[in-house]
Amino acid sequence: MNKKVVLAYSGGLDTTYCAIYLSKELGLEVHAVMVQTGGFSNEELKQIENRAAKLNIASFSVVDVTTDFYQNCIRYLVYGNVLKNNTYPLSVSAERMFQAIAVAEYVKKIGASYVAHGSTGAGNDQVRFDLIFQSSIPDVKILTPIRDMSLSREQEITFLKENGVEMDFTKAQYSINKGLWGTSVGGKETLTSDQFLPENAWPTQVTASESQDITLHFERGELKGINYTAEANTIAAIQKLQALAQPYGIGRDIHVGDTIIGIKGRVGFEAAAPLIIIKAHHLLEKHTLTKWQLYWKDQLSTWYGNWLHEGMMLEPAMRNMEKFMEDTQQNVTGAVHVTLMPYRFVVTGVKTEHDLMSSKFGSYGEKNNSWSGDDVKGFAKIFGNQVSIYHKVNNKEVSQ
Repeated sequence: MNKKVVLAYSGGLDTTYCAIYLSKELGLEVHAVMVQTGGFSNEELKQIENRAAKLNIASFSVVDVTTDFYQNCIRYLVYGNVLKNNTYPLSVSAERMFQAIAVAEYVKKIGASYVAHGSTGAGNDQVRFDLIFQSSIPDVKILTPIRDMSLSREQEITFLKENGVEMDFTKAQYSINKGLWGTSVGGKETLTSDQFLPENAWPTQVTASESQDITLHFERGELKGINYTAEANTIAAIQKLQALAQPYGIGRDIHVGDTIIGIKGRVGFEAAAPLIIIKAHHLLEKHTLTKWQLYWKDQLSTWYGNWLHEGMMLEPAMRNMEKFMEDTQQNVTGAVHVTLMPYRFVVTGVKTEHDLMSSKFGSYGEKNNSWSGDDVKGFAKIFGNQVSIYHKVNNKEVSQ
């Protein structure tokens, strides 16, 4: 075995600790890999690189998987309107899979004997990373210093200070993960059951106060433009919407859920664009899909979101569900109108040539153009025939 270790690096408290510990305490040759999933600007990546250069590591690399992340994951989360526990757009759980896959590929590229991540022993990420590494690079030893030594954040901070690391340890009270599909915020208040994150804990401060009407343009379920202007691609459209909506404080919430390891946990998140896109897309689907398309897609989407959340991205059944969801999007094309306001948004309506609510077939509660009153009488009699027989046979009195 050689002494090369590839570290899944973010530049935060945990991975900074790992970089120094693996090098200084274990004597390994540390190759830090930052996986870009669309959440960092070039300036931010440069700052992370500069911090990494001060850690006396062998190398630092940035691997950009943003396009792959969108094409092979995010668009399916949109097709499925996936919100874990009706709240969380899987901002971190989704991107962790692609970060782990990219790190595993880098391990193969440089022929490292070890791979490391900064997960603790109390969260979901440890399982997600381990599952990918076990499947993709089974002969490579996995190192997890923080998990193995059960370190607290205070112990990590003390160790870093003793080793001359200079960073904003006030911000280190929160664990922040940025990606194309949202930013998660964990620590302090999220460790309780009754406290909400304070204003200064959110990465983006609220600066917009006047309401704003925008229009989102979807083609086959994918966001392609905003306000009648086509974007270069869907990734650019997501980023533009994020820039428009984030200053309103839209998309802030705390998700409470069951972890893979069986305990409940809370995590704050800031995901303006994902929440708006999912709600807008869902309304467009209500107008363009049949009730059975909506029903079966809801069933599969719940499974898909759960499996992704629990690290099963490589499970073959995920590909089967993706094919079904993509097939349902053939007519999900049109414009969706949204109003942005401080801390909230309203999806106000849609315009699409595939609208199944077309007035030429009738107006709900007003008139119909496709059947007569006698047609409905006969339908109701046949549709309820078995229920009527059941009550007659069993002498059941129907309560009023």
